[in-house]
Amino acid sequence: MNGARQNLTSFTLALLLHAMIVGSFVLSVDLSGMTRAPAPLSIKATLVTDSAVALPPPVEPVEAPPQPVPVEPDVVEPDPSEQARIAAEAEKRRQDALIEQQRLEEIRRREAEEKRQAEEQARLEREAAERRRREEEVRRQREAEAEKERQRVEAERKRQEDIERQRAENERLRREAEATARQAEIAAEDRRLAAMRSGATEAYMFAIQQKVVRSWVPPASARPGLECDVRVRQLQSGEVVSVNIVRCNGDAAVQRSIEAAVFKASPLPQPSDPAIFERNLMLVFKPEQ
Repeated sequence: MNGARQNLTSFTLALLLHAMIVGSFVLSVDLSGMTRAPAPLSIKATLVTDSAVALPPPVEPVEAPPQPVPVEPDVVEPDPSEQARIAAEAEKRRQDALIEQQRLEEIRRREAEEKRQAEEQARLEREAAERRRREEEVRRQREAEAEKERQRVEAERKRQEDIERQRAENERLRREAEATARQAEIAAEDRRLAAMRSGATEAYMFAIQQKVVRSWVPPASARPGLECDVRVRQLQSGEVVSVNIVRCNGDAAVQRSIEAAVFKASPLPQPSDPAIFERNLMLVFKPEQ
């Protein structure tokens, strides 16, 4: 359909070209006929005097110039070879234009494809860079966490070492203290035994019993032959802390009077040798002794 339309256009252009050529030829013929010199006019005149009555001269009809006979232009039949040449040139121009259009479209397509590929490459590079950044961040975070864990483990190890060292030191001090205390106890026991063998303990207990008896106020229910075992707890200074009647042949009034006598005798006498001091004493209360 495009080829038929192109052929019709070429044929129309050829007809217009021939019509212009024929028109130019006719116009030149008409102009040459119109430039011919016009025929002279015949005028007759009569001389009259002033006294005569002036009458208008008779006017003769003027003949019109002959009109040129229009010449019919020769109809020139179009040359088929010329039409074919024109049509071929038009088709070539159309083909060239189509090829040029296709070339431009191909260039635009390649440019668009290259742009798309460049954008895709840029996107992939951005994604790769972002992925590397995230991986690097995760790696740094893991390294930081590992470093924190290492420091925590190291601190815990040092703490445990300090605890073990302190425990060992405390154990050593405890053993030394126990050994020292044991040696002191042994030495005190040795001194106490020596004092007991020398009679210092009997003298110490006798002094306590005598002071308690002197502090006793016997009640009316007291009977001869009174004997009571009394447990006394005292401080290092001899101050009485507690008194308990363990065994007694007296009544309650007698027992209360004995307890009062022990508290009244506080502070109790001190031994001549501190090695024989006892916090817990068992006194035998015999006022008739």
